[in-house]
Amino acid sequence: MSPRGVAFPELKEQLFTAAERVLLREGPGGLTGRAITREARVATGLLYNHFTDIEEFLAELVLDRGRLAAEGVTRLRSRVGEDTVIGNLTEAALGFGTKVPALATLVRSRPALANRLHEQSPAGAPVLSEIEGAFATYLEAEKELGRIAAGADTQTLAFALVATVHRLVTDPAAGSADLPGRVQQVVAALTLGISSSA
Repeated sequence: MSPRGVAFPELKEQLFTAAERVLLREGPGGLTGRAITREARVATGLLYNHFTDIEEFLAELVLDRGRLAAEGVTRLRSRVGEDTVIGNLTEAALGFGTKVPALATLVRSRPALANRLHEQSPAGAPVLSEIEGAFATYLEAEKELGRIAAGADTQTLAFALVATVHRLVTDPAAGSADLPGRVQQVVAALTLGISSSA
């Protein structure tokens, strides 16, 4: 329990959620201990009771949210043969697309954070290549069921999907106010012709 009687896992999630909101609203420069705790509506000291400094907190945030994003795409495997390929890909792409690019921007903007991440997880945090792999695995499984053409290059399709969604989310000029609709258009365009049942 924290000194204020809040269980640490609950407090940690509350702080992570608040940090994500600040990051999306104000960008990496807005992520200060005071801004995060104000957003979470807790005393500033609570963050520093559990983390040595802001870089340690942000490193844990990136590792946690990166892992969740990768797990979300991995769950695509359970959707093989269900609904439509386009619908499944769109849902998974939106799931990682709303979190991973902002976290990548955060890491690039703070060299000390990149160093801390390497110290905490020498093997590396879940990255876009892992998410790509999860998309490719799903597409291969759909290919085995005949829902994707036998000659489809699933690795390249997965790469193109991740790269395009990343661009849509990180570049306001490339995306639109209707991100779900835009992502669905991209998925439909990328999968056009690979299967009549996509």
